[in-house]
Amino acid sequence: MWRLSSALLLLSFPGCFSIQGPASVRGPENGSVTIRCRYSSRWQMYNKYWCRGADWSTCRVLIRTRGSEKEKKSGRLSLRDNWRDNSLLVTMEMLTQNDTDTYWCGIEKFGTDRGTRIKVTVYSGKDTMSSKMLSTMPTMDSNAYVMSSDLHKRTHYLLLVFVKVPVLLILAGVVLWLKGSTQKVSEEEWRHTFCSNLDSELTVKDIAP
Repeated sequence: MWRLSSALLLLSFPGCFSIQGPASVRGPENGSVTIRCRYSSRWQMYNKYWCRGADWSTCRVLIRTRGSEKEKKSGRLSLRDNWRDNSLLVTMEMLTQNDTDTYWCGIEKFGTDRGTRIKVTVYSGKDTMSSKMLSTMPTMDSNAYVMSSDLHKRTHYLLLVFVKVPVLLILAGVVLWLKGSTQKVSEEEWRHTFCSNLDSELTVKDIAP
């Protein structure tokens, strides 16, 4: 609710907030991350800086501008103040796990400085690789299961056509021959016996996994 109210105020009164940025950002270990903080046009020519620490009043300034748009560099950090779109661009390179911390985009002014807090998290590349491997495993297993199921169905049909049906015909013939020795079997009864046996085989095939 507070964020929604802040956004509405920012749109209605652009000068209401001094500087704002993302609440949190994430970057890969050994990679880089770029943070963009936006400020009111009234603060264009003021010095800006990037500082580290959970407490705003005691955070340690890592790099700062000098009232110009010229890009500043310090080790793995770079800072660029863009007056055309009123934004401060911070880039952190060659990230390490130790870089995970609370940072601030700040505006240096007489009295109390203005700032906005940003949480930076560095994640391991190994964790990302493991997540990708896990995400692809179900697809591989699913495909293997489908292929196995199709092969099983084909095998069952071949057995049904070339083995089971001939065997059923032979058995039906033997049964009819035995019955014929004691009593005459009607054509309808022979057909019923054969169809029942065949239907039983098809039913077993349909419910088989």
